[in-house]
Amino acid sequence: MPEQITHSPSPEVLEHLIEHNFLFKELNPDWLTERLHLSEWVQEKLYSNRPIYTAFRPNISLEYLYLVLEGGPIITRSTPLDRIISITYSYSCFGMRNLNLGYGRVSRSFPSLVEAYKTTDVVKIPLVDLEMLYQENEQFRDRYDSLFELREKFQYHLLNCSSYPPQAVAALLRALVYQERFLGNQPNPQQLYELDLPIDIIARACQLNHRTVEQVIKGMTKVGLLKAKSAKHADGDLIYIADPEGLKEVYSATRDKVSWWPLQ
Repeated sequence: MPEQITHSPSPEVLEHLIEHNFLFKELNPDWLTERLHLSEWVQEKLYSNRPIYTAFRPNISLEYLYLVLEGGPIITRSTPLDRIISITYSYSCFGMRNLNLGYGRVSRSFPSLVEAYKTTDVVKIPLVDLEMLYQENEQFRDRYDSLFELREKFQYHLLNCSSYPPQAVAALLRALVYQERFLGNQPNPQQLYELDLPIDIIARACQLNHRTVEQVIKGMTKVGLLKAKSAKHADGDLIYIADPEGLKEVYSATRDKVSWWPLQ
């Protein structure tokens, strides 16, 4: 297994964050360069299926906030049910609920494993810089605080995952649509929500078996909620949500309201 690659971030990283990252988007680059200790930032490549840290350990706080540059997703797996309770993609961040800052001081849950599901490039911001941004920049502070609300709403969607497979999968997809739209990452120029979402992640988040998830995805594609994959991406993990509003009907459906399930 390859070793984790760690180095100081390149000068282009801050530009990348200002252009793409939810927390840094459109902040003044000169002000940031003057105030931040960029030499103390750390850029890392995280490899798949390797733990990053255990969240919510009693009386333990992190020293960095993780910003996702490319790759992923990053997942959080709760114990003891091994259920995925958060999914983080590029241009977002993770770790705020384990930092001694803002709502992180009181945001606690059961110990949960945070890991890279696929290879991910991240940059780690030390707490001292994060505290400065939080205290001195109102826009940054408002965005940072809103990330806690976003995590709660994501888990609220998962709480509404019923044992009825179409509703369970729709609940997860609705959660991701809301999350990525709020962060400004989606939809893409074709007005599709393009997500790297392996069947295994859906199964663990919705507490379904893999075969059932595959059948639900097939049914959603058949009725136009999802767009069929091209031949080029047929074997990949990308999912294209074509009708996010239509997912609402499935999300709130009872057994007699989804005509395509069981899949005929």
